[in-house]
Formats: sequence, structure tokens, C-alpha cells
Amino acid sequence: MGYVALQLKRMTGLLAVILFLSAISFSGYGPSGSQSAVAQTSSEAEQNSEDVAASTEDDAPLELDEDEKLSTEELEQLVAPIALYQDALLSQVLMASTYPLEVVEADRWVKANPDVKDDALEEAMVDQDWDSAIKALTAFPSVLDMMSAELSWTQQLGDAFLAQQEDVLAAVQTLRQLAKDEGNLESNENIVYEKQEVKTESGSTKTVIVAEPANPEVIYVPVYDPTVVYGTWRYPAYPPYYYYPPGYNVARGLFWFGVGYAVGNNWWGGCNWGRNNVNVNVNVYNKNRYTKRKRNNPNWRHNPKHRKGAPYRNKKVADRHGGRKRADKARARENYRGRADKGRRDLAKQPRKKKPDQALKKQKRQSAAKKAPNRKKSGQAAKKRPAKKQTRSKQNRARSQPKKRSNKSAYRGSGNGRNAKRHSNRGGKSRSANRSRKKPKRSGGGRGGGRRR
Repeated sequence: MGYVALQLKRMTGLLAVILFLSAISFSGYGPSGSQSAVAQTSSEAEQNSEDVAASTEDDAPLELDEDEKLSTEELEQLVAPIALYQDALLSQVLMASTYPLEVVEADRWVKANPDVKDDALEEAMVDQDWDSAIKALTAFPSVLDMMSAELSWTQQLGDAFLAQQEDVLAAVQTLRQLAKDEGNLESNENIVYEKQEVKTESGSTKTVIVAEPANPEVIYVPVYDPTVVYGTWRYPAYPPYYYYPPGYNVARGLFWFGVGYAVGNNWWGGCNWGRNNVNVNVNVYNKNRYTKRKRNNPNWRHNPKHRKGAPYRNKKVADRHGGRKRADKARARENYRGRADKGRRDLAKQPRKKKPDQALKKQKRQSAAKKAPNRKKSGQAAKKRPAKKQTRSKQNRARSQPKKRSNKSAYRGSGNGRNAKRHSNRGGKSRSANRSRKKPKRSGGGRGGGRRR
């Protein structure tokens, strides 16, 4: 009995130890669990620190001078065709407008792949290097088509949104109220408009008009004529932008809705009307397959990487996001690489120069030394230097002076020169004697006629 009791006691102690170790491992305090817990904590801390930094820097409104701001007329002109969109769709259009080049790329991709929809579309976006706002709009082909077709408007809208986010959303509320006053902002089976009281950043309240889809699973994009739905346009010098997609039918009334889009997890944007900025529903955003970097901060911030070299309109916006510096550095790197590669190719084509043989050079020097006279040993006079060329003034003086006649005879050296000279002198005397005689006078008329006397 004593032996059995002892064994039972040992087994009980061993079982207690096993249960204790199991509890530690399940609670995350074991060796592997502690490492994963620490890694997760550090990752979350890093993410939170990045989000806090972003919220303090990028979310702060820019301090712009009056001449740098767009006027109320210009802002309402820009937001007129989208002010009556659902809040989530409106916010995602504003985000995507800050990446105009990716808007064009996404629109072309959607048109080239019209049959890719729903889950297949979300899966296809994993491989695309676009901003999440651009990927979300691939579920709305008509919106992408509008933004790509009116690219100048898209870029102006994005620049205004980056510089004056609060003013842009204030212009949206102004236009919604105008449509409401005209009796043209009534809810229907596709979209719901209603007034709400929201708190501002200062703690006060204000009334805004929010727009929500009637069915969150299916979204219908409204199409309307801005010159009609808002009443008589208040700024004739700044007519509103508008866009009518293919199939638009004016006879259907103020609002026209195309096909509905099943958006799934692409519906994650939102508007914070109390602060007049856009935000992100992180719970829906993080469910997407294409959101590689999950987020905890609902505040949206612009990513200049996806700007892809498109210039910013405002210098302060460019300085905040470093867009010009990044673009200049990228262009400098590409130019340097291109010049360096071209230089290497040109050097490779050139034939290599052979180094002269040292022995051959020495032999040439020795042969040249042998040909030169040794003045010290021979004592001979140095070679005369070549005569210098006469200057033009000396040549002219030489020509003006009479040439000296030589005393040497032209007949010298010939075999019978003396006799030839004597005969030549005699002939010369004869000719001179004849010239000295007087010519006889002529008489008579006529042309040389008559006779001599």
C-alpha cells in the first residue's frame, strides 16, 4: 500500500506540472507564445505610432494665403456633378481623384476585362499596384469612365481636395441644400437623403444632409443635370461640370440611375461632416484581399507614391507630400542610369588603344641621336637654321629696289662664244648706223606716190 500511494503521489505531481505548463503555453507566456506576443505588440505599437504621426501632420489643414485658395464659385463648379452621390462613394471619388494617372490605368483595365466582377474582381486587384481608393472604384465602371474621360476635371478636383478638404466638403453641403430648396432632393428606391445633426470640432452642432444607399448591398450611381437640379446656376462665369454616360435618358426625370453595382467590401469610405473631412471604415477596409497593409486609424491620408509624377497644383501641398522631390529624384536616377548605360555601350564599341612598346621607343631615340651631329667632339659648326620667311613689308621693299645686273656673259661656257659675241656686236653697230641716216624727202601727191629726188 505504501508503494502504491507513493506512485500515485508522484503521478499527481507530474500531472499538476503538465497542466501548469499547458496553461502557460495557451496564455501566450511560453517561449514561442511570448515571442509572438512581443512581435504582435511591437507591430501594433509601430502601426499606432505611424497612424498618430499621420494624424498630426497630414490631417492638419494647410495654411494657405487667399491668393492660393480656390474661390467658392470654383469649388462648387468642381463638385457639382458628384455632390449628390452617396457619402461613401463621394469620399472614395475624392480620394481617387488625387491619383489621376492611376484612374486612367484602372479605367483601361476595367474596359479590357468587362467580365471580371465581384469576388474575381477583388482577387484580381491583389496584383495591381494601385491605391486602395482606385481599386475600390473598379467596382463602379461608370464612375471610372467619367473620371478618365474628364481627366482635367479629375486632376483639378484632386488638387482642390488636397489643398482645401474642408472647403470642398462645405461646397458639397451648399449644393445639397440648394437642391433641397428647389425640391429636387427627395429620397427614392435607390438613394436616401436625410438631415442630421452633427457635432463640430469646437463642440457646437450643425445640420447637414447625408446621402445613403437604399440597399447597402447594391449601389446605384445617380446621374443628373447640374444646371437643373440646383436651380438657376448662381455663377454664370463658372458653369458647372457635368458628364452624361452612354445610355443617359433625360426623359426619365431629374435623376437617372444606371445598373446597380454589387460592391461587396469596396464600400469603405465615409464623410465626417462634423470636421468636413473624409475617413475610412477600417472594419470593412481590412476585409479586402487587396489591402496589403491593414490599418487602425480611420483618418485618410494621401500617398504620394501613387501620384506617379503627376505635378501638384499648390506648392505647399507638394512640400507636404514631397511629390516634387520624389519625382525629381526619380527622374534624376532614370536619367543617370540611361546616360551611364549609353556611356558603357559607347566605350565597349571603341577599339582599345595598344600601349607602345618600350623597346621600340628606346630604339627610335637612339637612331635619332646618331643622326644628330655631336658638336662637342667634331667641333663642326651647327647646322644652319632654315631661313625665316620674309614678312610682307620686306617683300615689298625687295620688289621696289632695282635688280643688280650680273657681269657674267650669257655666252660664257659655250664652245664658240667669242666669235658669236663679235658677230652680234657687229650686227648691232650696223643697225645703229642705219637708224642715224636721214630719210629722203618724198614729193608728189597721192597715197605715197611720186618719185624720189
